[in-house]
Amino acid sequence: MSPAVTGLLVGLLLALVAALGGFGYFLLAVVLGAVGWVVGAAVDGRLDLGALVRGRGRG
Repeated sequence: MSPAVTGLLVGLLLALVAALGGFGYFLLAVVLGAVGWVVGAAVDGRLDLGALVRGRGRG
């Protein structure tokens, strides 16, 4: 599935959540979507979470 189609589907789902659940559920859907993206990117290897955990090091 192309990124454009994925973006379209995500946008439609967020619009549906906003219409049915209200603003609070919309924000919850956005936050959970962002968490899902981070996990997916880490699994795909596009995002290195180890760099965030290790920090900058001292010395």
